[in-house]
Amino acid sequence: MATSISATGFKRGLCSSFHASWGTSGAAEDSIMLVKSVPTRVQVRKPMRFQPMMKNVNEGKGLFAPIVVVTRNIIGKKPFNQLRGKAIALHSQVITEFCKSIGADAKQRQGLIRLAKKNGEVLGFLA
Repeated sequence: MATSISATGFKRGLCSSFHASWGTSGAAEDSIMLVKSVPTRVQVRKPMRFQPMMKNVNEGKGLFAPIVVVTRNIIGKKPFNQLRGKAIALHSQVITEFCKSIGADAKQRQGLIRLAKKNGEVLGFLA
C-alpha cells in the first residue's frame, strides 16, 4: 500500500528554475544530467509497527525474584500462573476483609490493593 508523489507538475510560482548561462556550454548539459539523476517519484510507505512484547519489566529484580523464577522453572509456567492467580485472589480477599473490619470505603480498598501490587513488584513476587 505505497503512495507515490510526483516531483513534476508544479504550477507557476511554486518552482523556479535558473536559465542563465555560466559562460560555458557544458553548464546546460550538467543541469540536464542533474535533472535526470533526481528521481521524479518518491514512494511514501506506511511506517512499520513492532508488536509490543509482553514481558515483565521487573524480571530478575527484587529480593524474592530468584525464588520466584526458580519455582516457575520447576513447576512450569501455566501451573505457576494459576498458583500466582490464586495467591493474588486470596490476598485481595484478605485486604477486602481488613477494609470491612476497619470501615474503609471501596476507594481506600482499591488503593490498598494497588499498593500491594506495587510492593509485590518491588519485592520480586511478580518476576
